[in-house]
Parts: sequence; C-alpha cells; structure tokens
Amino acid sequence: MPQVVKTPVRPLGATELLALLMEVGEQVTSTLDFDVLMVRIAELVKRVIDYKVFAILLLNEKTQELKIRSSVGHQEERVRSLRIKAGEGIVGRAVLERKSILVNDVKTEPSYIEAVPGIRSELAVPLILSNRVIGVVDLEADAPDFFTDQHVNLLELLAGRMAMAIENARLYRRSLRQARTLQLLNEISRELSSVLVLSELLRKIGTLSKRLVNYHRFSIMLADEQAKAFNSVLTLRQDESLPDKTTVRFGEGIVGAAANSLEPIVAQDVSRDPRYIRIYPDTKSEMAVPLIYRGRVIGVVDLESSSVNYFTEEHVRIFSTLGPQIAIAIENARLYERVLRSESRLERDLKRAQEIQMLLMPGTSPNIPGLEIDLRFQPARQLGGDLYDFLNYGKDRHLLAVGDVSGKGAPAALYGALAGGMLRSLAPQRLPIPEMLRKLNTTLLERRVEGHFITIVCAVWESKSMTLRLANAGMPLPLLIRDGRSRPIQAEGIPLGLLEQTEYQEISLQLKKGDLLAFFSDGLVEAMNPELQEFGGQNLARLLRENAKRPLREIINLLFDEIARFEGGRPPRDDQTLVMARVR
Repeated sequence: MPQVVKTPVRPLGATELLALLMEVGEQVTSTLDFDVLMVRIAELVKRVIDYKVFAILLLNEKTQELKIRSSVGHQEERVRSLRIKAGEGIVGRAVLERKSILVNDVKTEPSYIEAVPGIRSELAVPLILSNRVIGVVDLEADAPDFFTDQHVNLLELLAGRMAMAIENARLYRRSLRQARTLQLLNEISRELSSVLVLSELLRKIGTLSKRLVNYHRFSIMLADEQAKAFNSVLTLRQDESLPDKTTVRFGEGIVGAAANSLEPIVAQDVSRDPRYIRIYPDTKSEMAVPLIYRGRVIGVVDLESSSVNYFTEEHVRIFSTLGPQIAIAIENARLYERVLRSESRLERDLKRAQEIQMLLMPGTSPNIPGLEIDLRFQPARQLGGDLYDFLNYGKDRHLLAVGDVSGKGAPAALYGALAGGMLRSLAPQRLPIPEMLRKLNTTLLERRVEGHFITIVCAVWESKSMTLRLANAGMPLPLLIRDGRSRPIQAEGIPLGLLEQTEYQEISLQLKKGDLLAFFSDGLVEAMNPELQEFGGQNLARLLRENAKRPLREIINLLFDEIARFEGGRPPRDDQTLVMARVR
C-alpha cells in the first residue's frame, strides 16, 4: 500500500501572521449574523490549514454536551444527531482539559469518535472566553501526522477572536429571537382571544404554534375526567388535519407524564424512552406540555418531530409561556359554548356589568386646568378591556392614563378593573411615572392572572409650566399635532404583568397653546376592512392633522365614523379607545 506523504507547510512569517490576525479580527467582528460568521471562520481557517473536515461545536453548559453548529464535510443527519459529552472523544477532552488536543493518528486513539469515514488525524482547540469554555474548533484530515505545531499555535491564536465573535453573534441572535418571540406571543395571545368557537380555536392554536416551532405533528388532547383519559380533539401534520381519534389514559405515555408532573416533558429520542407509546412510526422526538387552568390539567399539547434531539430549551420556554394562554383560551371557548345555551340570562348580566364598568370609569370631560379633554370608548363586545383614568397628582399636576388589557370581554374587563384600582391606590404617592409603572408591574405580578397582561401609557400634566411627563408600557405611541404637523412621542416599554424587574423611561415635552395630543388603543389602528387591510397609524395621523382645528368632539366622531366606513359594516375586532387633549 503506497504511503501517504504529507505536504510540507511553510511557516508564516511575523508580518504574514500579524496581517492574518488583523484580517481575522476584522472579518469576524464585522458581522453579527451567526450563520455568516460561521461561514467566514471556516473560510479563513481553510486558507491557512487545508483540512478535510471542519466543525465548530458549541457547549451546552447545563447538559455539558457539545453540538455541531457549523461544519464542512459532515453529513447533515450526523450534524443533527451528534451529541458529545465533555470528556468524551477528542473534542470532549479539549473541553474538559481546557487545552488543544492533537492526535496524529486516530487509529491509535481509544477515545476517538468516528463522524466521517477515512479520517486519520484530528486537531481540537477549545474556544475560551472569560475563563469559560464555550465550544471547540475541530479540524480533521485524511492523512496521519497532517497537523503541525504551527497549526496548533495558529489555531490557538485565532480561537480567542473566534470565541468573542461567536459569543457576540449568539447574544445578538438570542436578543433578536427573544424580541421576535415576545412579539409573536403577544400577537398569538391577541389572536387566541379573538376566537370563541372551540373547533376554530383549536385549529388556530395549531396553525399559530407552527410560527413558533416547526413541528412535524401537532395534537391537542383534552382531559375526560369520567373516562380518566386524554382524547385527541385535533391533530395536524404540516398544517393538514388528520382524522385522529387517539386516546391516552391518565398517567400513560409522555402525555400522561407531562400531566402528572405539571411540567413540559421532552423525549429527545423516543426509541430510548420507555414511557413512549408508539402511534406514528416516523416520530423520533416528542414534547408534551400540560394545559393547566386554575391548578387543574384540562389537556395536553403534544408536538412531535421526525428528527431526534429536535426540541430545545427555548421551545420549552416558549410553550411554558404559551400553555396558560392556550388553556385560558380553551376554557373561555368552552365557557362561551355553555353561555350560548343561556343567552337571554347572559345578556341581562352583561348589560348590568357594562353599566357597572362605565360607572367605574371617569367622565368623558374631566376638569383639568390648561387642558381641554374629550374621549370615546367603544368596546368590541358588551364589556371591554380598555381603560382610561384622570387623577389628581398633586398641586397643579394631573395624571392621564390610557390602557389596554390583553384579550377581550369579561375577563379583560375584570383584569382592567383590577389594574385601574391598583393605579388609583398608587396615585396618592405622587411617584415619578417610571417608578409608578414599576410598582404597578410588581403589584400585578404579585396577583398574577395567567394569560393576562396590560399595556398602558401614563402622563403627568403640569399646568403652570405646561410640561407633559410621559412613560409608556407597550401602548401605541401617542401623537402630538402641532402647527399642522404630527409626530409620534417616542416612549416605549414592556407591558405590565409579564416580566419582573422592568424599567421605564420618562419623556418630557414642553407644550404650547393649541397643541393637540392623541392617546389611543391599538383597536383603532388595527381596525380591518373586508379585504383584511388595517386602518393603520398613517391614516389616523392624517385625519388628526387635517382636522386639528375642529372641536375635539367633532374630531373624535369624524375619526370613529371614518373607521366604521373602513370596516365596511364588520364588527370591531378589538376595543377602541381615543383620548384627546388640547392645550389651552
């Protein structure tokens, strides 16, 4: 058998090495796109080390497992399935020993894990950042004694820059993903609360969940307390309904385990999980999430994938957040179906509740020195989740608040009444607006109502100085109309009742006579016509500019009439609230 001859490697001179390091630093720090960064690193290393196989493996600090995140030369299925514990194989040793591992002939290395056939030598260099191993760069070649000491030294020099760039890209990707996920969860929460027919709701849950997790099969199983079993009421495969009548007894399978533990259960490889009940032969991994309502398991959401190790910790976090909202939406739909059977009695009760809700809200024309105020509140149903209030905030100071509770109907109205009561109890403390929002958020979290949160904008008007101090927790940006022009007041923040330790920023505006302010809920700008187009913020701002000189009541009526025409006779999708103030 002919002997493989290794091609000599010319050592890099000091100038070449410095130029290479500068180029690497420039290349890897010029992008925060994780996928682009991985490709650049592979290309840069290839220029100086002619590897056959290249991989960057990142370490899961919780499980102490390495997973390939970028590779050249590996089969796709191997990339998806391979997990290596710290200490196992050559890359695992590099993590555990925190140093480079060079193996000149893998045939003589007992710990070698074969990922690509025909490999003879391997070099693994740990990626260390702030004294913490975050992963490994792994190079493989099909000739023995391929890698040299210069390769080791060079890769170690590059590893520090790679580690910093990878961590920055991961943080950037994570922040983008979290922002997108929060936005999607907010949108999904609103969508779920808009459907009250159970069959339609179940289908919508399945299709909306696809935007969060690219499942292979999705099922909703509802609990039958009499039969002591979970019955499948919806099964989707790639968004297509399946005629599935699966029944799983309480305590059995992964579905039963999730219900018993009251926590999501993930089986990354169902063939190795004794709890798995084989129903579909193409299922490789499964995640089951209990639907808990008031401490009671009403069902389970079951997601399946045709790939092993598919479901991640992020998937678990997403559905841990979404699960309570799904449970509430299902219970609301069930309640709605029961309510339909006693519609006459419900109408009387709702009419009385609407009267009470209106009594709880202040008048439409409060007496605030220096401001002319008018408003309109139009709930999508008999009861609404929007709220507004005007409170004395000390000498020559008044508080204006406009809010929107997630969901609609009675639950949103009750939660809004709770939040409004808390706001009034905090007002006598005369806190700065950011501090008041922070305390209101803390109080709501102490009395958390699953699946509900509130967006609210609060402003303090100081009549003597004609100053408006404002902070926003997730509401649409208020508009300021001055001298025929409009601009949004750039104050943003996280809705209340979602996250702990949130901070809010105060915006201060110096107003003048004739200035017009508009505070509104998203039901106005998200009003939809028969072609499913939204009314939009630009139309709202245009109408306010064009009619800014009119009396406030005329402006409000004109705007609501225009939105009603835009909707083409369709009932409002959401509560609509507009509070207007003119400086006088």
